[in-house]
Amino acid sequence: MPLALHPVPTSSTGAAHPAAADFDPIAAATDLAARLHATAVERDRLGGHPARERELIRASGLLALSVPRAHGGDGADWLTIGNVVRIVARADSALAHLLGFHHLQVAGIALTGSAQQQRRLFTETVERDVFWGNAGNPLDRRLVATPTAGGYVLDGAKSFASGARGADWLTVCAWDPLAHGALTAVVPVRQQGIAVQDDWDAFGQRQTDSGTVTFAGVQLAQDDVLQPAGRAPTPQTQLRPLVAQLALTNVLLGLAEGALEAARGYLRGAARPWFASSPEVGSATDDPYVQHRFGNFHLLVRPAQALADAAATELDWALARGAHLTARERGEVAVSITGAKLLAHRAAIEIGNQMFELTGARSTSSRHGLDRFWRNARVHTLHDPVDYKLRDLGRHALDGTVPEPTAYS
Repeated sequence: MPLALHPVPTSSTGAAHPAAADFDPIAAATDLAARLHATAVERDRLGGHPARERELIRASGLLALSVPRAHGGDGADWLTIGNVVRIVARADSALAHLLGFHHLQVAGIALTGSAQQQRRLFTETVERDVFWGNAGNPLDRRLVATPTAGGYVLDGAKSFASGARGADWLTVCAWDPLAHGALTAVVPVRQQGIAVQDDWDAFGQRQTDSGTVTFAGVQLAQDDVLQPAGRAPTPQTQLRPLVAQLALTNVLLGLAEGALEAARGYLRGAARPWFASSPEVGSATDDPYVQHRFGNFHLLVRPAQALADAAATELDWALARGAHLTARERGEVAVSITGAKLLAHRAAIEIGNQMFELTGARSTSSRHGLDRFWRNARVHTLHDPVDYKLRDLGRHALDGTVPEPTAYS
């Protein structure tokens, strides 16, 4: 995909949800990004729950993008889904996070659910425009699933529950004390005993609806358990963390592209050449130092784009392998996605920071909201330490060791 150096397009006035046969996800994502871009600065400043913007996502037709065609969805591959998330993230990385994590939950159903569960949940997702969220933080073991005659009872809490507030269904991870392991299940949000707390107060990614979810005596039917605690994972089911990593990679990459677009727009429209520049420099974009820095920005973004798209192609191949996927093959895909995420991380942080050295003091005015790119990237990168990613790549480069399957690799 070529380097994005154009402003987010103006929103069209066409139908929000075109017929499935004519649905163009890239066009839909571009239109959605334009709508989100119009209010992104103010919403980033205010934070809170983006109820209206969630409905824009729902109306865009993009919630069914990853649902298999056999169940009424678009059956898009992860190369397409990744590019959709990336386009939306250029305008609003928090809402792109919600969209990417929605498709992560859909992928989880495809990877771990039975044929009957997939048919039921996918059909409901398409027919009711279900928006999925999660309460699956693997490092938070406070949520306990106590076995009962007909299933389980959920009690406890989960923090960092991205997309939980405003979701229709949640994927949950809970500790089963009898099996001495964690189970994965799905629950409808609107039921007695589930409460989503509005306690997400980070300085970035302010509208990811990532509050703490509490559960008090919530009934969990056996039919809603996707993966019991006693079932051994397979290379196929262990692709789910890689789906998550790729979704987050494209959020970071969209932030880098968005920062690049915003910097270019400001330099063209509001910036003035530095007084010490030569008389031939008629505009900020004619300054050779600005051009030099933008060349470096290109070298940050372009490899990240290439690796992200290549990793998506490898993930699609691994998903198509299904039960035939080997642990080694799964590990090689993990290496590819890890490299893509590291480059996207670097591009988002560096461009979000360095852009101000080109745009100047006036660009720091809060009305421009240019700081949101760095803030959002900085918060986003801290959930998964970069040094451990580099360690995994180093091990692979030294002796061919692939990353151990975890919730983050």
